[in-house]
Amino acid sequence: MISDTLPATDRPDLDTLVAELAAAMTARRQSLVSAESCTGGLIAGACTGIAGSSAWFERGYVTYSNAAKHEDLRVDHHLISAHGAVSAPVVGAMTQGALTLSGANWAVAVSGVAGPGGGSDDKPVGTVFIGWQQAGARPDVEHLMLAGDRRAVREQTVIHALVGLKQRVERM
Repeated sequence: MISDTLPATDRPDLDTLVAELAAAMTARRQSLVSAESCTGGLIAGACTGIAGSSAWFERGYVTYSNAAKHEDLRVDHHLISAHGAVSAPVVGAMTQGALTLSGANWAVAVSGVAGPGGGSDDKPVGTVFIGWQQAGARPDVEHLMLAGDRRAVREQTVIHALVGLKQRVERM
């Protein structure tokens, strides 16, 4: 588990980060699919906010409800019941479903409790799971505890998801 309390001034600039990710993806002829819950499409929006993103961004799924996770990404109802939507197993299933359905090379998925309500003792506000998966590999899921209000949690989730993806793509 990682706790992220970096002030906004220490976080990478989103436009620069996406441009660097775009360069890494296109240089390797890779494509991306996103599967988002708590960020509601902010990752897809950041990726498609730069010109030329159609060369590497395949599509994005916003699966906010449990039904959407099941219907759109084929996440098993039993997995959601057993672990909750905000969990490593569900985020791993989200990446797998997104890859299978899209044909992309990479998937990034997020699910979390952005607040201000909805938290519990086990999963307080700021609990986020982010998963990355390359086609043919196993999902890599991280558990984060993020500080701040709803906007801050969502923004930090987007940054962390894209930084993590960029690092993984650059290692290939």
